[in-house]
Amino acid sequence: MNTVVLLSRDSLLLKQLQAAFARSAPQLTTVLADDPLAKNAQIAACWFPLPGSLAALPNLQVIHSVAAGIDHLEHDPSCPDLPVCRVVDPGHRQGMTEYVRWAVIHYHRGFDQVLEQQRQQHWERPLQRAAGQFKVGVMGLGSLGSAIAQDLASAGYDVRGWARRGKDLNGVQTFAGAEQLNPFLDGLELLINLLPLTSETRGILGNKTFEHLANGAALINCGRGGHLNIDDLEHALKRGKLRGALLDVFEQEPLPADHPLWSMPGVTITPHMASAASHDCIAEQIAENFRRLNADEPLLNCADRTLGY
Repeated sequence: MNTVVLLSRDSLLLKQLQAAFARSAPQLTTVLADDPLAKNAQIAACWFPLPGSLAALPNLQVIHSVAAGIDHLEHDPSCPDLPVCRVVDPGHRQGMTEYVRWAVIHYHRGFDQVLEQQRQQHWERPLQRAAGQFKVGVMGLGSLGSAIAQDLASAGYDVRGWARRGKDLNGVQTFAGAEQLNPFLDGLELLINLLPLTSETRGILGNKTFEHLANGAALINCGRGGHLNIDDLEHALKRGKLRGALLDVFEQEPLPADHPLWSMPGVTITPHMASAASHDCIAEQIAENFRRLNADEPLLNCADRTLGY
């Protein structure tokens, strides 16, 4: 029996994935963790699995993230040493580019300010600035970050990019390695994070980084919740070092109703919607890896757990 178990703390996502597997991969038996058939599962399709859920699967052969990232697997410390795969959706890059383009315009054209003015019934037109006068930095120049940096450069923005290794991108001034991080950050008016979450990048969005930005800069985090030091963000917002932050990713998702970020002045929250693989794409790619597993063929989109991506 070809069995996939769906593991997540997001009950709505589980229902959506069940429907997608029924449509796009009916040859697979898809169950939830509490189903007796779960013990037969060879593949676990995961998004923030509950602690202990992976260790309860004695026949597991592959752990499959339902997203491009794999860091959420850390939420289950029992995660066994098995091959880990991820989903790569061709539409993911387009969705992320659209989201970031909107977020950049939100701050470049001062929409964050006029929305606050509306609440105060205050009329004041923000100064209009050319895109080339707005300094934007992109942290992380993988497939998504490179596409976004070049998209913003083609729109006329003054764009810098930073990554662990050097990149050559048309229209983008690039920086690489720890020794070039501060020169990359210096004077940026908008910082966009698209880094993978690793031991080196955890907490990178904190005071040391914020201090190098222009006064009144803004932050967009589409990387991972673990990149952000929330106490440092609150401090930077209160003293005006940052004017705002647009956050799409969080260490715990869904974000708990009593979390302080919901009501933190200057913070805009979106529900991890920047871009995601379609549910049918998830089902199709996991089904293909199931076929490859049974045929003893190389799996698609394997991740390196030592690197975290």
